[in-house]
Amino acid sequence: MFFRSAATLLLSCIAFPAAAVCVGDSYLDQLTPQQEAQLSAEVADMPYSEGLIWTASKDTTQITVVGTMHIYDPRLEELRAQLAERVATADLVLLEATPKEEAQLEELITREPDRLFLVDGPTLPELVDEETWQLILAAAGERGIPSFMAAKMQPWYLSMTLAVPSCAMADMMAGARGLDQMIIEDAQAAGVPMQAVEPYTTLFDLFGDDNMDEQISMLRISMLVPELQQQMFVSMLDSYFAEEIGQLWELSRLAMSDVPGMDPAAGNAMFDEMEESMLNIRNRNWIPVITDAAKGRDDIVVAVGAGHLIGEQGVLQLLENEGWTITRAE
Repeated sequence: MFFRSAATLLLSCIAFPAAAVCVGDSYLDQLTPQQEAQLSAEVADMPYSEGLIWTASKDTTQITVVGTMHIYDPRLEELRAQLAERVATADLVLLEATPKEEAQLEELITREPDRLFLVDGPTLPELVDEETWQLILAAAGERGIPSFMAAKMQPWYLSMTLAVPSCAMADMMAGARGLDQMIIEDAQAAGVPMQAVEPYTTLFDLFGDDNMDEQISMLRISMLVPELQQQMFVSMLDSYFAEEIGQLWELSRLAMSDVPGMDPAAGNAMFDEMEESMLNIRNRNWIPVITDAAKGRDDIVVAVGAGHLIGEQGVLQLLENEGWTITRAE
């Protein structure tokens, strides 16, 4: 579905390099009073709903936990400066993907192109109705994706790509990267070792688990909400730099109600499923990796997508459950 793709783009480790050139209306400004009240209620009791830089302490060990954004925005430079000394003096930096994993992914795609593309059987024009295909062509064209390439993309991969608003797509390949890459560059400059918190195939495996019908349904839904995509993108940027990550996450849930033809109960169920697979399961898997990495080290940095920090199943709460003392950096 659209919001699983959007969440992947905004809050996970598939970090498309896109300059934040999208301006205009924010979805936050479109909320009704009832939706505003619902959003406030959902965030009110959410653990660690605000904040981007935290410290987890136990005995003599300190973990700096950073909520990153995987796309570029010039305002990230200030966050980078705040983190520079912590990164340079760390014993280890943990990320969702290091340059090693990125290289492994590139090699995997070269070796197994069917991870991303339809290499056998029917292409997308043969799998979707003509109206949907024309919508796909229009959306792909706005983003500079040739029709022959769109026709061969796995539906989940095309959904994720088209979740990038056209206003941001022009700068995707300009080389600007998000906070994760900035931290990688600073760690490399200081000679600080890096380690991934999960296998490099995690997200490929996650999306690949959907059958073709599910992927095509997700693609069809994503074609219905181009204005909503841009409004959510603007809201994402505003909420991130306001350090209101819980608000952003629950705003995505609310936006499901504005997808044409979406049953609210079904939309909420799909969002819960996405939250469990994209965030909660991965967070729980990361905690042993993080705590094992902290053994025998005085100071490590954990830099992961900001959505992984929030809630009862967020990294911060899970660390607190393990006896770590959590404080927000000033």
